[in-house]
Amino acid sequence: MAPPDIDRLSPTRRPDERPVMYQSWRHLLFLHWSLPVEQVAPLLPEGLTLDTFEGRAWVGLVPFTMRGVRPRGLPAVGFLSDFHETNVRTYVHFQGRDPGVWFFSLEAANAIAVRLARAWFKLPYHYAGMELTAAPGGTSYAYRSERRWPPPAPATCAVRCMPRGPASTSTPGTLQHFLVERYFLYSQAHGELYRGQVHHAPYEVRGADVEGLEETLLAAAGLSRPSEAPLAHFSEGVDVDVFRLRRVVR
Repeated sequence: MAPPDIDRLSPTRRPDERPVMYQSWRHLLFLHWSLPVEQVAPLLPEGLTLDTFEGRAWVGLVPFTMRGVRPRGLPAVGFLSDFHETNVRTYVHFQGRDPGVWFFSLEAANAIAVRLARAWFKLPYHYAGMELTAAPGGTSYAYRSERRWPPPAPATCAVRCMPRGPASTSTPGTLQHFLVERYFLYSQAHGELYRGQVHHAPYEVRGADVEGLEETLLAAAGLSRPSEAPLAHFSEGVDVDVFRLRRVVR
């Protein structure tokens, strides 16, 4: 469970160090479902605790597109730097601090990026065939993903969203802030736990209407998706500084 006094504002501040990578995240659709704690908690690695909002766990499905991915000191390079991504995630903290994201899976439409991210950031990336189609004027966005390797498969996603209303930043203490403003990520390799950090301006977020959702990514991660419609948010995106991964001392 989340301690009532967990610090959710310090992680939003930029670290006093140089980033190792730059990225731009664009056209993000945040789909979230509330799940019982007892379904999600057993899927976490030792050392991490489920971060909850009003006693409930949340699982997210987030398709978007990456632009300008590059290490510090190098230019962006075409298809190596621009590709689509989809992740399945939940929210965790480490001993009552550093609230962040635990990824059950990440799909990316770039085989080289998948191999590098699995090696450098120790994240469970999968190579997938993916498409993102935007209607004129950004009135709707259609996302599609089909996992190719590694298994488990099948693992697919198809969804269309129509952003609505004005965009604004999230108010600390609200569910929206809890779900979208996350700056730490956790990963595990060879029994060791790692923590990474990113920094970006706060998301400008809008509501979204969703139709045609068909997906098996949650099931592939061992999660049962609730029958109700997801809570949906949309953001045009942010520019991101990525900082080095560090081993967590337990």
